[in-house]
Amino acid sequence: MTLSPATTSATASRTRCGCLENEKEGLSRRGLFALAGAVGLVTATTPAGARVAFGATATDGDLLVVLSMRGGMDGLSVVVPTGDPGYRAARPNIGIAGSALHQVDQMFGLHPALAPVVPLWTAGKLAAVHAVGQSDPSRSHFSAMAEMERAAPGSSVRSGWIDRTLGLLPTGSPFQGTEVGSPLLPQSLRGPVPAMGITSVDGVHLTIGETVAPVTRWQESLALLHQGARPELGAPTASGLRAVQSAQAIPPAVAGSYPKGALGDSLRDVARLLRANVGLRVATVDYGHWDMHAELGSAEAGWMHDQLTELAQALAAFAADLGPDLSRVTLVTLSEFGRRVHENGSGGVDHGHGNAVLVMGGAVRGGKVYGRWPGLAEAALDHGDLAVTTDYRTIIAEVLTRRCGVGSPSTVFPG
Repeated sequence: MTLSPATTSATASRTRCGCLENEKEGLSRRGLFALAGAVGLVTATTPAGARVAFGATATDGDLLVVLSMRGGMDGLSVVVPTGDPGYRAARPNIGIAGSALHQVDQMFGLHPALAPVVPLWTAGKLAAVHAVGQSDPSRSHFSAMAEMERAAPGSSVRSGWIDRTLGLLPTGSPFQGTEVGSPLLPQSLRGPVPAMGITSVDGVHLTIGETVAPVTRWQESLALLHQGARPELGAPTASGLRAVQSAQAIPPAVAGSYPKGALGDSLRDVARLLRANVGLRVATVDYGHWDMHAELGSAEAGWMHDQLTELAQALAAFAADLGPDLSRVTLVTLSEFGRRVHENGSGGVDHGHGNAVLVMGGAVRGGKVYGRWPGLAEAALDHGDLAVTTDYRTIIAEVLTRRCGVGSPSTVFPG
């Protein structure tokens, strides 16, 4: 089953930094399809004994959207601590003057490129949490993201935290946990619970060609072929075929204000899946290219400005597209780590720890920066990094228990 390739992000043509791990990205799970020229696959994983009840509609709990800011977003450039004297001292060239920011309180201001989401902030539908990170941090992109998506430090658990979340919810459709924008599942969705990976809603179709036979005929034939077979053999195929049939029934996307690029396309598809009531409970979307070791740019232009412009336009369009349905959606941004407090000699910032998280939704108590601010004085830094005062799992745990119908987060986050 193939999908149409995702549109390239508007910033994807920017020169990569010199980070060794970025050079390896071409052979990562994200880059492999691009190098091979493949268009992707529908991914459906079903364990032995799992039930796939396609068409089950989620009637309780929010849709959780996890927006992964891959590459290590610099939270100090997004939610800027302009009221901390250590900020300007550490960033004399790339620091943003308070007069250019959308000031939200005496300490913090939003980067000017975030102007499209300021109305959401003012309306109380967007908030931030600062000085967020992991209990066992790493400055390796791959190690840090793998641990963030596993979310079980100090344990032998190998499944992803979203997979464990889905295991606590009523068995749903093949779309219950879906990566939108890529056919490959992130580590957070990997495990025994069925999950999907799609490049786009409109691109879901059979590789073998539906001119040979309609999907319903393939379902009948494959059901006969797998009659009496173990669930792990027949269920993935049946699940995938039902997903194809359902995706093709989703109304076409309507014109909107989404920015051109993979991020806007993916969020538009998340909104379509929600409105189609296909049983979506958790959606994951990747938005990479945050590894700004050099040429981060200024408040008015440059790499960070362009990234945040696309992000803000996409989030604003997503909220507008959802309309009243925003009341049953919670979106959380996660990045594997933040950046160092002090700028480097290349006009950028190197890998660090503490970071900012954005939370958007109709039930969010927005318009505020949460978390205990540790300060940027040299004595307050953690080996040159913003100290972490909030474990990212506590943010997700609150969303899961208060909004998504998860009774206790202890199974999702061991310890």
